[in-house]
Amino acid sequence: MAVQWALVCHGIITTLVIVSFLCGQWPIFQGTFIERIHNFITFGAYDYFLRFVGWVCGDRGMNAVLSVEYYCCYRSNPTLQIFYLAILSTTYYFIVTSSFVYIPNYYLGEIHRYISVLAVGVGVVLFLLTSFSDPGTVTKKNVSQYVSAYPYDDVIYSEKECSTCKIWKPARSKHCSVCDRCVARFDHHCGWMNNCIGERNTRYFMAFLCWHFFLCLYGAIAIIFILASRLKEMRIIHILTVYYGVENSVRGLAPHLAQWLLSSYNTQILLMVFLAIVSLLMAAFFGYHAKLCFTNTTTNETYKWQDHISLQRKINEAKASAAALKASISGLNSESKPPESKWKSYFRRSPLRDAEAVVTKNIYDKGVVHNLCEIIFPYSTRSSFVQAKEKSG
Repeated sequence: MAVQWALVCHGIITTLVIVSFLCGQWPIFQGTFIERIHNFITFGAYDYFLRFVGWVCGDRGMNAVLSVEYYCCYRSNPTLQIFYLAILSTTYYFIVTSSFVYIPNYYLGEIHRYISVLAVGVGVVLFLLTSFSDPGTVTKKNVSQYVSAYPYDDVIYSEKECSTCKIWKPARSKHCSVCDRCVARFDHHCGWMNNCIGERNTRYFMAFLCWHFFLCLYGAIAIIFILASRLKEMRIIHILTVYYGVENSVRGLAPHLAQWLLSSYNTQILLMVFLAIVSLLMAAFFGYHAKLCFTNTTTNETYKWQDHISLQRKINEAKASAAALKASISGLNSESKPPESKWKSYFRRSPLRDAEAVVTKNIYDKGVVHNLCEIIFPYSTRSSFVQAKEKSG
């Protein structure tokens, strides 16, 4: 019994840590213990570790740790790529060793053994494509074509030169400090891929997220069918109801079935919970980036628009406050007027509320179909782009 409770606690703690680490900054978790756990994992624990190293090893130890941090976080390195492959291979190894012995069964045919191998192989191929494909590097040879493909909106993008590459900076591009290059239609730098996500490889990145969502969902459902098949083949419900007198209802059977599954198939249950959590996270990431693709926006541009809207609101509020102050001063200096009705003043719209409205226009959003075509068939892969490059050359 103690082992069963230990497994349950292990699963709960593992789930809590994973959700806190990956989702702790989501608005829904603000002010909750999930956010506090996230802050401890991402900042607090590391700060305590640095203090401990400094206390034990002195400045030399702290400098060594900071050098490792700089390499892992601010330089291009394959650490997370290796970590991804380790997670994938370890998870699949445990699935094969713990669950393949029960295939085929009442619900799953033997073909699922080979389907799983194919599914994992496709996932690895998409990972390699995203990791090692060109994200859309802007060079002196193609900069003029990218400038023509992406016009400046003079709101969040304006004509200027990249201070690092010393070439003209096309709209929607950004110089990645980790990769040390300018990337067209820059979305973000992905540590898991050790590569930027940009104009040329966003399609591979989206396919990677979508495929891994279905891969994890498929694995979780397959394990559920395996456990259901074991229940049916071993006639557990029949034994509980006939020989042990357990009530034949969900409420009566659930605790006994859970106890039996945890004691006999704890590895499969932990794998199923892990795959279900990862599939939900993949669905959330894919949904977020799909929304960006539908509106032809990038992650980098969402931050730029947030900064622009915040700045415009402050400017509008300052103008409204100045206008209200000027009106008050002119009202004091003018001849006395009959007092305004309280009801009229109550329902009058405040100028500060008008200041909150900031008009934004994304000139790159040309409809869902056109936006998706731009993702699936990037400008730099089209014949018109190549021909323009040859002419300019």
